[in-house]
Amino acid sequence: MTGVSRRGSVVCPVVGGVYSGTSYVESRDGIHRTKPVTSQVEVNGSRQNNYITVDESLGWPANAIMNVVMDPDDPDPARRFKGLGHAFKREPVISAHGINWKKLDMPSIKSKDESNLSYHPVTRTFIATVKTGGRFGQSQSLTTSKDFGSWTQPKLVFQADELDQALGHERIRTRFADPTLKPPEFNIPQKYGVDVYNFGVFRYESLDIGMPTMFHKTGRVSKDRPGFDDLDLPEKILTEVRKYGDWTGFHQVQLACSRDLKNWRRAANRRPFIDASPMDGGSYDLQGLSPPSQAVLRAHELWFYYTGGQSYAIISSGTPNSGGAVCLAVLRRNGFISLDTGQMNGFVLTPPFKLTGPKLSLSVNAFKGELHVEVLNEEAGVVAKSRPITGDLMSEAVRRAQGDLAKLAGAKVSLRFTLHNGKLYSWWLDPDSS
Repeated sequence: MTGVSRRGSVVCPVVGGVYSGTSYVESRDGIHRTKPVTSQVEVNGSRQNNYITVDESLGWPANAIMNVVMDPDDPDPARRFKGLGHAFKREPVISAHGINWKKLDMPSIKSKDESNLSYHPVTRTFIATVKTGGRFGQSQSLTTSKDFGSWTQPKLVFQADELDQALGHERIRTRFADPTLKPPEFNIPQKYGVDVYNFGVFRYESLDIGMPTMFHKTGRVSKDRPGFDDLDLPEKILTEVRKYGDWTGFHQVQLACSRDLKNWRRAANRRPFIDASPMDGGSYDLQGLSPPSQAVLRAHELWFYYTGGQSYAIISSGTPNSGGAVCLAVLRRNGFISLDTGQMNGFVLTPPFKLTGPKLSLSVNAFKGELHVEVLNEEAGVVAKSRPITGDLMSEAVRRAQGDLAKLAGAKVSLRFTLHNGKLYSWWLDPDSS
């Protein structure tokens, strides 16, 4: 099972449709934020605001800084922050403090109007996903770089399939039938479809975690719809909607994993990992969602910052920037997915592996139940077992009732978990024997 809890959201600053762009904020606790005056962009005749730009002369949306990561390993302090600039192609940009940005003299990364970026410090790898086309519409290609200069050729790695269409049609119908959720602007069954709007990818422990934003399309607005010229839209976007019209629909963020960044496995039967909030909760993520690009570890929690929108399509409210926010979702550490049991016992047996550490730890919620762990040798004989484990435990060292893992170092073993009325999230070996 999957799911996150929300801890609040912060409204993204937008100045009445007159200027749209990237702003700079600071926070010491990840929730409360301040907005330093950056004096870079003139809005309504004043530079007393917190907007930032790569080169103001380019004008919006070319000056937008779309994705930002911090690179503590770069020896050059002027390159400590890295990002992708420009809204319709991706220009690598760098900054010392995240305020003043410089475009690097290198080719841009081809993309449509969406991308995502993360950094894995262990392998010093930058991972970028960019929007491209696919069988069912918008899809995602992936490119990597070791130096934020030379990038691999983007390769298509994630797209919707037939099962997404079948599940999507049912979820669209369920959405329109739920009075607590905001309905999309148009309901045209002949236009129903699902594609991949964005794809957040980041390294977590030994896995690559993917968070695809699945766009559930509920209707297409004709290019001849009256009123487009009255909207305060950049010329490029206005040209696009005049030529193609615009879709309406809603987003759901799902969960996937990979071990090679190429082959992706969906989790939890493709159920939403981050979904829209009810209309009466005062939240911003009512219809539009963009996935997090990284998991932030805080104590025994994972914090995910994602974008929430009260609407999706530009035709929703007469302005492309009504009701956007940076939202926060919180998950227990290692809590992406769990194996659950009720009153009947359930068990899982791991494949054989080489025992590399004398300390076995796990994350489990057996507050109302009990977990037992057994260590089996290659002949399926029990060579060690735990004491009964109870409670809601984030990182618990398994205490033994029988056997000594230190004496089994280097042996090939399997683990058998037997759980009653609980949720097993993860287990790992630690070389620390204390």
